[in-house]
Amino acid sequence: MKLVTLLILALSTSLTAQNTATPAPPENYSGMYTFLQEGEFVQVTVEDDGRVTGFVSRYENPDSDHKSFVDQFFKQGKLDGTKLIFITDTINGVRFEFTGTVDRGEGKTPNDEAYHIIKGALTDVHSAADAKTSSSSRAVVFKSFPQDAQ
Repeated sequence: MKLVTLLILALSTSLTAQNTATPAPPENYSGMYTFLQEGEFVQVTVEDDGRVTGFVSRYENPDSDHKSFVDQFFKQGKLDGTKLIFITDTINGVRFEFTGTVDRGEGKTPNDEAYHIIKGALTDVHSAADAKTSSSSRAVVFKSFPQDAQ
């Protein structure tokens, strides 16, 4: 009888330990990522509730000899699991809308480029003075900068 009681006690302790195992913490995708051209980047900050804040820092006139930067902050952003969406503010008639995913990249550690990647569809929305809008969408992959470089 003692043996049966000990066996039941051991089994219940083992099952309790399995049920209370701590789940792995979610991946932290916050950081700086490449953007469309060399020198441009997107900053992504994931809040505890899945809300995403950040901005795109890009050349205002990439084809000009005088390149100035413009920062377009996210007016909306959300991370649901690995699904990421963001929409920037409109500056000089241009805004960006992104829908895609975040995931692990080919980098081996957070100090490597592309430890995380953001991939999906980026839509450029252009608004003209006459209230007409046009848009174009393209597939993109943004690679995280090494964390020690941030």
